[in-house]
Amino acid sequence: MVVLSELSVSEGSSSSSSTQTHRYDIFLSFRGVDTRHSFTNHLYNALMHANITTFLDDEEIETGEDLKPELESAIKASRASIIVLSKNYATSTWCLDELVLILEQRMTSNHIVIPIFYHVEPTHVRKQEGSFGDAMAKHRQKMEAESNLNKRSQWAEKIELWNKAIREVADLKGKDANGRLEVEFINEIVKDIFRRLHISSRFPLPQLIGMEVSISFLTSWLKDASSPTTDIVTILGIGGIGKTSLAKYVYALHSHEFDTSSCIIDISRRCDKKYNGMIDVQKQLYADISKPSSIVQVHDVSIYTSMIEKVLANKKVFLVLDDIGSLDQLDALVGSKGFRPGSKILITTKDAWLTQSCSLFKMKIKPRYAEHKLEGLSTTESQKLLCFHAFMCNNPKPGYEEVSENLVNYCEGHPMALEILGRSLHNREVTYWEGYIDKLKKENDSPINNVLRMSIDSLASESDKNLFKYIACIFIGMDRDVTRTILEACDIETKTGITNLIDKCLLSVGDTNELMMHQLVQEMGRFLVREESLYKPWERSRLWGHESFRVLKQEKGTENVLGLTLDMRMLEKEKLHGSLELKTDALSKMDRLMLLQLNYVQISGSYKKFPEELRWLCMHGFPLKYIPSDLSMENLVALDMSYSNIESLEICYSYPQRLHKRLKQMIGSCSKDKRLLGSLKILNLSFCEQIRSLRGFDHLPKLERLILKGCIGLLEVCESIQQCLELALIDLSYCKKLKKLPKSLGKLKKVKTLLLNGCHLGESQIRIRDMDSSEMLKANNISINTITSSSTVVEVMPSYSKFSVISLPRSLVSLSLENNNLSSESFPMDFSCLPMLKELTLDKNPIVSLPSCVRTLPRLEILSMSDCKMLTTFEHPPHTLTHLNLYSNKCFLRKVVFDPQMSPLKLALGRRILVHSSSEFEGVIKIQPMAGVEEKVLHRLGWTKLDFLNGRHVTTSSTYGESEESEIQMYYEFGIFSTIYGGEEMPNWIIDRSMGPSISFTISSSTNKLTGLNFCCVLASPFPDEGLGLVDDVLLDLPVIKINNITKNLTWIYDHYIDSVLDVGGKCLTLLSHWMFGMNEMECGDHVTIRVMWEPDDIGDAVIKECGVGFVYDDGNMDEKQDVLGYYKSWNHIIGRDLTGFQTTTGEYILNKDRILWPGLDIVRLNYYYLCGEGAHFIDNEFYFKALS
Repeated sequence: MVVLSELSVSEGSSSSSSTQTHRYDIFLSFRGVDTRHSFTNHLYNALMHANITTFLDDEEIETGEDLKPELESAIKASRASIIVLSKNYATSTWCLDELVLILEQRMTSNHIVIPIFYHVEPTHVRKQEGSFGDAMAKHRQKMEAESNLNKRSQWAEKIELWNKAIREVADLKGKDANGRLEVEFINEIVKDIFRRLHISSRFPLPQLIGMEVSISFLTSWLKDASSPTTDIVTILGIGGIGKTSLAKYVYALHSHEFDTSSCIIDISRRCDKKYNGMIDVQKQLYADISKPSSIVQVHDVSIYTSMIEKVLANKKVFLVLDDIGSLDQLDALVGSKGFRPGSKILITTKDAWLTQSCSLFKMKIKPRYAEHKLEGLSTTESQKLLCFHAFMCNNPKPGYEEVSENLVNYCEGHPMALEILGRSLHNREVTYWEGYIDKLKKENDSPINNVLRMSIDSLASESDKNLFKYIACIFIGMDRDVTRTILEACDIETKTGITNLIDKCLLSVGDTNELMMHQLVQEMGRFLVREESLYKPWERSRLWGHESFRVLKQEKGTENVLGLTLDMRMLEKEKLHGSLELKTDALSKMDRLMLLQLNYVQISGSYKKFPEELRWLCMHGFPLKYIPSDLSMENLVALDMSYSNIESLEICYSYPQRLHKRLKQMIGSCSKDKRLLGSLKILNLSFCEQIRSLRGFDHLPKLERLILKGCIGLLEVCESIQQCLELALIDLSYCKKLKKLPKSLGKLKKVKTLLLNGCHLGESQIRIRDMDSSEMLKANNISINTITSSSTVVEVMPSYSKFSVISLPRSLVSLSLENNNLSSESFPMDFSCLPMLKELTLDKNPIVSLPSCVRTLPRLEILSMSDCKMLTTFEHPPHTLTHLNLYSNKCFLRKVVFDPQMSPLKLALGRRILVHSSSEFEGVIKIQPMAGVEEKVLHRLGWTKLDFLNGRHVTTSSTYGESEESEIQMYYEFGIFSTIYGGEEMPNWIIDRSMGPSISFTISSSTNKLTGLNFCCVLASPFPDEGLGLVDDVLLDLPVIKINNITKNLTWIYDHYIDSVLDVGGKCLTLLSHWMFGMNEMECGDHVTIRVMWEPDDIGDAVIKECGVGFVYDDGNMDEKQDVLGYYKSWNHIIGRDLTGFQTTTGEYILNKDRILWPGLDIVRLNYYYLCGEGAHFIDNEFYFKALS
């Protein structure tokens, strides 16, 4: 959406202003006898079909000698002229007079002239040879035959003007029709007109706010011609988020770049509105892409599909199919036969599943596919859009700041909502604004809700709609897996349901697996529930917020209520009156209540009143020390008592009388009636700071999740946990006083996730054990014949002041030991006994190097060691690794080494990962002192006589202002060696030199093979009276080097590892680099340009005094088996190997460390927009790193 108004995109530009004073885009000048009924007629029709307003003279016979006034007026009223220079063009005095006037307009009013050489040679026109020479000779003969001196004089003046005009038009850049297919030639002319006249931006287009990234992405996609097949992009998002506006905008700008195109809007509504709606849509599509000469009458969808398929197979098309609502619609419009390579299909839909399920993706060669999801506007963009419609400016009027902010927060970046509300509140008083949001929340049929309701109505099943209402009313912000467990216990289908809601863009899942929903979508879900009973909330199926409180306070609950949530912290206290205490009696009539949340609620009375059908009970801030004995929990699947005052959890309650008193005291006081939690799957006691111990797990046979995060008073967990055979997740994070973990933990067979963050395990020794019952009893000195209940084990279990052993389950898939003060010595020698472990988190530990045991993990895929500030080496991680996180704000990492067998990695590193001297991240950067580089390596680079660098130092700085002084270093990255030193002394082997920031050259021929190119540039301080470096708090940023092999159409843009230089001990700095090129990149005869540049208006730019190049050839003494550069050439991401992750959609290779360190950054955020073509992006959105080839 995001529509401000229907304005010309280029309004205010010269091209736009000219359209307001010109009647025509194009004036066609041609010789009728040559081309009127052939080429010119076809060209005219193509121009008019493309909405290019064109003047064509209908007169077949020239009358009179002088040019008709209407032709003269038409030329002056046109923005451009196409001159069809055909065989007999110069025989017409009208044509010649038109030519003279057209060229006069070119000189006086920026009139664009496009000559077409239609089966005539441009040189014949220029030199007036052939038919042009014959025609001009006849004109001269006619002049000479004229007896009237005045007329003869006029003829002479005209012929002089004609001669000059013919020579001038022949010198213009034109188009030659010789050897060209006429259809392709005409299409090329039309596209050129679009480009030069900016025709597309003349049409009314929605001016978009906050869509710059999306427009750039789609523009780049449209210009990307690298795919050998069809490209399809689906724009996803909820109703009103801007899908249609974005698609129309992009179509209007780029449709002319294709052979043919079609944009069909609102397909679902058109198909649903009438019986033969699809026929109408197909008719429009076919007419757009085939341009039939006569109307085609078809009444069968399948026949139309077949006709469309034939056209799509033969033309490069651009299709926009807006609001596809079903698979049948998509298949009917695109068929199953495929498209011509280079075609682009842009689809908008609310259903992510649709596109890749259509027939095109069942072909042997599938289309290249991408999705682009619109999430909404930022706060700043939202305010701009709201204020444009409400105040006709970009900022709120004085006094409206707070109400504007509230409305922006309510809309959560939804463009249609912001536009509708802005228009509704235009010229309204502040008091009107203040009441408007409350009114919106109560209106079920507002324009915004009507749009969103269409998304919900599109859900195929009542089960999905029911699930949507449950999530909207109760489960937003909760873990997806927890929600599934709870709802499935209520007989709500979630396995496919949640996926369907995500596909419809009604639901999303956050980074920590939490369910997320746009606030307006959530409000729509709640509206649907309110409609069940508009004025009697107790008759509804779900209750939340203030209505929950009022129903409970008034004790009006009914059996209709299935779910109720109440969090007293979230209520506006000013809306509450009287006592805030509630009674349990209020729940007595809610017999079907299955989902109950009472967070921080003051409640009194007998807990027998709680419904027996409860599946989920959440009572954060529960004030009692124990769970009441009369609370029925037999059917509970999830119990969440986080942030409560509970001291112990009574789980089992019926014991033989012979159990001694000491055991009862350990377990806690019990009721006489047996109360088993036999259905419980999730137990969450997070941040219960008073709880000391947990026992009696043998009465939780179905427990799957045990969450005890932040229980800082917890001392022990009972050995009976081994009885929880279904346990899959255990979270003991930040249980800082936990003296020991149960040894029986290692016996559990299904535990997939174990979180031990912040448990102070620094002096522990980790080991993996898989004990059976007898082994465990023997380990604790217990007779097998002794009663072996969990309580007995706990009673006789010896206590430890520290963890001496941590036994881990063999079934673990994810293990987190974050922030435990663990050193490398804390780990065992072998971790291979964790054969299923895929994810290991060791963040914030004083680890110096990668623990050896990590290398033995056979299935490890994700390893995180972020903020391990003591980490200095990271060598030989498991080959199975796919994700590696070594991010740190301050790191001393000096060596990272990989094996060649490593899988491609998704890295998270950050810019501060390495120091600036004597360090190596294999495959990324190698830094070593120049004095330590082997002489034979320098010789291979052609670097000789550099002894003058000995003893010199340089101070370098990073983006974050951290500086480091060191001796002169050699840097290696991307197949490029370099060094930085003070002074303006270029090595004498840099032969070809040029003053200034650029140099061009052709590589001279040689009998030896070219192996590399040396480039050197001298930088002077931008402040003549100062040395290099820090001047008025400005560092000298190193430049970007751009090398363009024009012959091979290859461009590399290199941004050095070092960001800037603080001091080199002088006023000049020399940057010397060696580029390893092979024959595929550089060879003799190639024409090359090199340019040194900075970001425009960058503070601290140096002055380039001089630059130069030298060439390095194989001297014939190189032994390939003992290549001294062999290790450097083994790196994967270097010139001549795999740089696909660094290639842009406009063809350049961006060689910058940030592409590896921050793989999510795009070209715009890396500030390379000035180096690449418009709308450029990296071809691969995801970058995977592989150190060695």
